[in-house]
Amino acid sequence: QVQVVESGGGLVQPGGSLRLSCAASGFTLSSFVMSWYRQAPGKERELVATITNGGYTNYANSVKGRFTISRDNAENTVYLQMNSLTPDDTAVYYCNAVRVLLRMNYWGKGTLVTVSL
Repeated sequence: QVQVVESGGGLVQPGGSLRLSCAASGFTLSSFVMSWYRQAPGKERELVATITNGGYTNYANSVKGRFTISRDNAENTVYLQMNSLTPDDTAVYYCNAVRVLLRMNYWGKGTLVTVSL
């Protein structure tokens, strides 16, 4: 059974850090392009960061220099290290796995990140 499960969200103060994890099961994520998206209240879902199966990374301008996406193929897990968090980073964060040529597209259920005093 294919599953994508996010974890690591929570409440953090402005300026703090969190590390999100995305654990895959039922497939090998090393063959997939992995991304983190987020959706803030009342806003559309937006792409935060992407890592290809070759290790190339790309980030939204709003998180460049603060967030780092990485993957551990041995653990079948992708991470999002988030530093210098601000209230604007408050959102539900979703993990996405895509393999375009095989039309495979998997989503997790999300993990809530709240940045507040």
